[in-house]
Amino acid sequence: MTMNETIWKAVAHERSTLVELLRELPESGWDTASLCEGWRVRDVVAHLVLVTRVTIASLLVNLIRARGNIDRLIRDTAIRHADRTPTAALLAELHATIDSRAVPIGTTPIDRLMDLLVHGQDIAVPLGVDRVMPPTAARLSLDRVWTMGAPFHAQRRLAGYALTTTDASWTAGNGTPIIGTAAELLMLVTGRTTPQDPAER
Repeated sequence: MTMNETIWKAVAHERSTLVELLRELPESGWDTASLCEGWRVRDVVAHLVLVTRVTIASLLVNLIRARGNIDRLIRDTAIRHADRTPTAALLAELHATIDSRAVPIGTTPIDRLMDLLVHGQDIAVPLGVDRVMPPTAARLSLDRVWTMGAPFHAQRRLAGYALTTTDASWTAGNGTPIIGTAAELLMLVTGRTTPQDPAER
């Protein structure tokens, strides 16, 4: 099996299990604040749906609407879609993406996996749900975030730290040791946790 095939199978798994998690969520849970500042659970789900539908035309239109700010574009399009889509329809849309292999311009298949792993935690953690990240998928995503620069700028933010995984063969950086699972370090490099959090001690 090629690496891309492995990644896409992992992507489908993450989407499928996220659908199952959300299927059990009461309506009120969809309005829970996620770990993404200013995003509800339903906004995160809308984002995960919309990244499978990006076209150059829609990108240009929404970029103009967001006055050239990519972060604003991502946030505003997700919130608009979430606001106009009933919960059941939003869940059905996410279910329909399970086997999608769409890759928005400027991104890669591993970005889709990383997005799902992290946003899955953005949803699960505030809901008090234990959502396990597969170590291999987490390590691949961790390596991608560490080397990609924007939007996380992990190497710059974590300058002076040496990161080491306990469940995968991965190390990066120099300085004060931070040791954790690939999942814990992925949450760190994406800015969901800080070096002072217990999981990264």
